[in-house]
Amino acid sequence: MKHKQRPKLPPGTMGWPYIGETLQMYSQDPSVFFAAKQERYGDIFKTNILGCPCVMLASPEAARFVLVTHSHLFKPTYPKSKEKMIGPSALFFHQGDYHARLRKLVQNSLSPETIRKLVPDIEAIAISALESLANQQVTITFCQMKKFAFEVGILSIFGQLNTGYREELKENYCIVEKGYNSFPTNLPGTAYQKAMVARKRLDQILNEIISERKEKKLLENDLLAHLLNSKDEKGQTLTEVQIADNIIGVLFAAQDTTASALTWILKYLHDDQKLLEAVKEEQKAIFDLNDGGKRPLEWAQVAPKPVTYTPFGNGAHACPGNELAKLEMLILIHHLVTKFRYETTFSIPVALGEFQKCDSVQSISNPSARTPCKVSERLQSQELFL
Repeated sequence: MKHKQRPKLPPGTMGWPYIGETLQMYSQDPSVFFAAKQERYGDIFKTNILGCPCVMLASPEAARFVLVTHSHLFKPTYPKSKEKMIGPSALFFHQGDYHARLRKLVQNSLSPETIRKLVPDIEAIAISALESLANQQVTITFCQMKKFAFEVGILSIFGQLNTGYREELKENYCIVEKGYNSFPTNLPGTAYQKAMVARKRLDQILNEIISERKEKKLLENDLLAHLLNSKDEKGQTLTEVQIADNIIGVLFAAQDTTASALTWILKYLHDDQKLLEAVKEEQKAIFDLNDGGKRPLEWAQVAPKPVTYTPFGNGAHACPGNELAKLEMLILIHHLVTKFRYETTFSIPVALGEFQKCDSVQSISNPSARTPCKVSERLQSQELFL
């Protein structure tokens, strides 16, 4: 009698039944948890997080194997609780024709011509965000960069959305985000249960926006317009559920990566004065070229250069909005180094108090996310490059 041979799994531990090693990971800095695993078991190990058995890869070679050279052998999979919270129709839960169709829609909505037209609006958001920071004593960089990225995400999805809808989306989205990495226990009062209630409310808000857009027959070129007007080879349009899931998915993807990258950039600029001076010299050349700042930024001055910065993944599932993300980072940094002063501080009580409000695994695992900073506006134009 032959016994079916079980596939050989990498070394590691699976923890308790159902909960796995979730508690061990969330009871400390996740980066410490993974570093300890990597040191003990190597670059490839097994574990169980949020009830989802998984294999972790920690080497560039393994990541390239999965994401690029052999991506056709793998299906992107998330814990069911996360998939349910974002929406199962979101593009990054899929592959094949559906994924290709949605990815193309997102990329078309963020074409170079489209994001070129967004430059003045993104610039206004960046200046408003920095002026708001300048009015605060101490703030947490990562949390503030998330707020900035959220506003740019709303702009790219809806265009000029009215304030009421924007505030409702922000309020309910924040609740969803707080429950995103919580254990999926659907009991009253838990973060997960509150998040699922807020997610239903997001569906209602999005349906109202969609109905209004259809009723007024507005001609827009934002992501929502592309989703509404899309038809497959059979002439079928996307359902409102599919549209809502993909909007929430894009909004979710638009924040943490960009905010984390901006936080690290600001940290490096602060810590390396030679680097900061080099950036300021570059910006001074742009300032002089624009008649002393009298003319607005032009596309040639802010257009992201290809293959020069790659924190947004690679291969078929690389972030389709990465060019917009790089553009908004360039615009914010331009105004930060030319119009404001900033410094990092180490007021631990303030840092922890603000940090807890941020509610993001990325901010927990990112040391610079804990670093508070103080921003102040330069008083005179002559000071711009001093």
